Amino acid sequence: MRSSYIFTSESVSEGHPDKVCDRISDTIVDAFISAMPEARVACEALATTNRVVIAGEVRGPAELAENQGRLADLARQAIREIGYEQEGFHWRDCEVEVLLHPQSADIAQGVDAAGNKDEGAGDQGIMFGYACRETPELMPAPIYYAHKVLQLMAEARHAGTAPELQPDSKSQVTVEYRNGKPVRAPAIVVSTQHTNEMTSDEVREVVEPYIRKALPEEWIDDETVWHINPTGKFLIGGPDGDAGLTGRKIIVDTYGGAAPHGGGAFSGKDPTKVDRSAAYAARYLAKNVVAAEIAERCTIQLAYAIGVSEPLSVYVDLHGTGQVGEEEVEKAIRKSMSLSPRGIREQLDLNKPIYARTSSYGHFGRPPEADGGFSWERTDLVDRLKSEL
Repeated sequence: MRSSYIFTSESVSEGHPDKVCDRISDTIVDAFISAMPEARVACEALATTNRVVIAGEVRGPAELAENQGRLADLARQAIREIGYEQEGFHWRDCEVEVLLHPQSADIAQGVDAAGNKDEGAGDQGIMFGYACRETPELMPAPIYYAHKVLQLMAEARHAGTAPELQPDSKSQVTVEYRNGKPVRAPAIVVSTQHTNEMTSDEVREVVEPYIRKALPEEWIDDETVWHINPTGKFLIGGPDGDAGLTGRKIIVDTYGGAAPHGGGAFSGKDPTKVDRSAAYAARYLAKNVVAAEIAERCTIQLAYAIGVSEPLSVYVDLHGTGQVGEEEVEKAIRKSMSLSPRGIREQLDLNKPIYARTSSYGHFGRPPEADGGFSWERTDLVDRLKSEL
């Protein structure tokens, strides 16, 4: 493992075309779970110039599943909350096509509990969780600060204190590590949509205060390279500038490339889909391992087969920083928490409408919320893990 190196992660804002689609998909998930906590949803969205297409499979109340007008209104509401009121993409004027249909009976029979059979995983797949001591939130520094830059810009835009900014934006933060610790930002990249003709220097005047507020003060020095709107003007953005799809920013959603990703997207899926719920569980476990001071860094992999309740494997890598062996941690994890789909949902209380808020600025590294949002960021398993070890 290298101790000194340079690493970069990127983030995209809630107005990025793919994130617009993630937000729409998760808004649909929240609506179904609000109406029926055990609803099944696999909802994909596509967005382009003044058009949104929603497709997928659902199992829920007919008054919602068969109400295309209501579902289209939910999509418009999501677009409005993001802030799109542009000629090429406006919440009021865009055409919304809803193509949701009932969940496959073949999939349902594998997932549903029956007789002595517990509820099975909604699909096969591998999921990863990761935690490290680089930030107080136990996240890798590059992705954490890339998110934070865009969050501050979005807050200013919504508050009206930065009227020049528009919803679509991207960031990249490059971090230098010395002896395994993040110490400075050699390069910062931000591209943001804006309202009128502005030079790159003028855009920098607007966004630089948010960048400096997001990053540790000592990380930016005279040698830091800035790229703010490096291509020039950025007037046409969002789905009008580039088509968007649900689930296309999976590395942005997780650890910015600092840890493995199993390949499955999160947004648009109810928590019976282990792509989502088991990835949340893996992060929850990894974070608690690090919070318990069992290790400085922790990667956890979980593997599932469709229709099968228990994971096929639990793998732990402590990256040479563990106070105990990985096999001991693997055993402690299995004793500390049920890793069946039902067990994960119950432990993390996932059958709640808490998903639209996860669709931008990362699913991990966010504070747990009073209504159950980001419950996988809690560190309430520390004592149990310690006792098992």
